[in-house]
Parts: sequence; C-alpha cells; structure tokens
Amino acid sequence: MILRQRQYDSSRDEGESLELAKTCILGKIYNARWILERAIRDHGMQIDEERVREASQYLKNSMELVRGSVSKDQLRGYEGEAASVYFGVFDELILQQKKDFSFQGRNKRPPLDNMNAMLSFVYTLLTNTIASSLECVGLDPYVGYLHTERPGRVSLALDMIEELRAVLADRFVLSLVNKKIISGKNFTKKESGAVLMDDELRKKLLVEWQKKKKETITHPFLKEKVEWGMVPYVQAMLLARYLRGDLDSYPVFLWK
Repeated sequence: MILRQRQYDSSRDEGESLELAKTCILGKIYNARWILERAIRDHGMQIDEERVREASQYLKNSMELVRGSVSKDQLRGYEGEAASVYFGVFDELILQQKKDFSFQGRNKRPPLDNMNAMLSFVYTLLTNTIASSLECVGLDPYVGYLHTERPGRVSLALDMIEELRAVLADRFVLSLVNKKIISGKNFTKKESGAVLMDDELRKKLLVEWQKKKKETITHPFLKEKVEWGMVPYVQAMLLARYLRGDLDSYPVFLWK
C-alpha cells in the first residue's frame, strides 16, 4: 500500500510526473532512432538512406527538445512530431512484400491498412503484458504520468509501452513481413476502409509473439540476460524500486 501511495503522490506532483513522462518519451525516441540507424547500417543499399538519415537526425534533435520541455502539453507536442517523422519513413523499413504491406503513416481507429492492423494488435498485446507486470510488482496500472487518467484506461501501462514500442512491437511486426512469415492473404478490407485480420493470422501472430518473448537479450541496465517477455516486468520492477527510493531515477529501457 505504501508503494501505491507513493505512486499516487508522484503522479500528482507536477515536477516529478513531468520528469517521469519525459523519461518514457526519451526512451521512445531513442529506441525509434536506434531502429532507423540499424536500417541504415544493415540495409543502406535497399532503402532511401538519405530520407532515413534525415529522420534519424530529427529524432536526435527532438530528444534535446524533450529534455527541455517545461509542460506535458509541450512534451506531447514534441512526442507527436517525433512519432510522425519516424512513421513517415517506416515504409522504408518494409523490405519485402511491399505491395501488400505498404505504409503511408500510422492510423489506428480503425487501422486502414495491413501494417497498421498488425501494429495495433501487437501494441494491445504489449500493453496488456505491461499492465499485468505493473500489478505484479504492486503498482496501479491505471495511474500514469503522461497519459493522464481516464476511467478504465491503463494510463501507466500506456506510458511504459512508449519505451518498448519500437524495439519490441515494431521490430517484431517488421520481421514477420520481411521474413515472409505472414502474407497479405489474411486481411479483409471493409466498406468503411477498416482492415481486419482473420482468425488464422491472429493465431499465427500469437504463436510468433510467444516465440519472440522467449528470445534472450542482455538488459541494458541490469547487464544480465533476460527474455524479451520479461522486459516489461523488469521495467515495472525498476519503476517500483525508483518510487521506493532504491534508485535515484527510473532507468528507462534504452536498447543498444
């Protein structure tokens, strides 16, 4: 109970909640930039390298703006611009099956193309994992720092997905397309323009997601081997340790 009380106090403290919100967004932009830099390094000949490099430089500059944010509204503005630039070159990262998986920008309610349909589905899986991880360590997933509380919304999980979105969810979806593990035949487009995935594809995505969660990485802060599936729990635990006073700041997940 003491931990949750500390969480509620920190979310009401404008200064502290702004710093924690900034940390989550810095993680998001840093990791999105890492994805772009990896694409330049590994697939420079297959992509419009100049476009991707410009986007990467923009993300680098926007991290400085995020650090200097004086309000959450300003922070949301910088976050939105950075996300728009990142998704503006996301199509370059799709190296195979371009016809079925072309991407013209992020859209979600409803998703209007195959790529967005899969991204939304995987983001939901990841949000649910983070929410249950937060509950496991004794935190309230409904009380966040940037995504201010709305009834029934897991605000803290939505804050914490930001740092993992690009490196875990986006990379996962891109690999399914680029390795041709999935194809465009499992999608239907409604008259409204909404794109739906069929049950066969949902099952396949869940099977591949379970495999992804079993892959091991070296955690950038702990410097220990952990499975990808444990990363949301580790981050929840680190946030709890910060709130208890065991850590000076919350060590956001920065992929190396």
